[in-house]
Amino acid sequence: MQEVVNVRIDERLIHGQVAAMWTNVLRASRIMVIDDIASTDEIQKMALKMACPGGIKLSILNCEKAALNFSENKYEGDRIFIVVKGPETVLKLWKLGLPLKEVNVGNMSSSVGTKQVKRSVNVTDLDVENFEELAKLGVNFTAQMVPNEDKVDFMKLIRK
Repeated sequence: MQEVVNVRIDERLIHGQVAAMWTNVLRASRIMVIDDIASTDEIQKMALKMACPGGIKLSILNCEKAALNFSENKYEGDRIFIVVKGPETVLKLWKLGLPLKEVNVGNMSSSVGTKQVKRSVNVTDLDVENFEELAKLGVNFTAQMVPNEDKVDFMKLIRK
């Protein structure tokens, strides 16, 4: 059986917190980066491979390929930690038939047109629309930067 042990929104994709803390706590055997741009960018792929901890399998896929691979049960026996850059990817995966039920919101950086909802989490109006649409579909969003931090209901933060 393929098992998704966590889905995390973190625009940095694989970095120290993901590589060291989350992967160990989750006992993940595979990190799956699902990102339409990273999946075609050789430099990003090389950086992600270097950041991936030894002994952990790595997949860097676009949304369509990820949904197809899950539907074909390609990750039999894996404990999969999915990392995406933003809620638009989660919504796209849902529409492609991969309903991710719980998503941890980790890091979304500040830029023009964003509002801060939590330390290290900033959203645009489009992000809010995507989160709301997913919440209506039954997706549960939590905010948790590191594994030993308490989970917070992300939708309560976003609706303040």
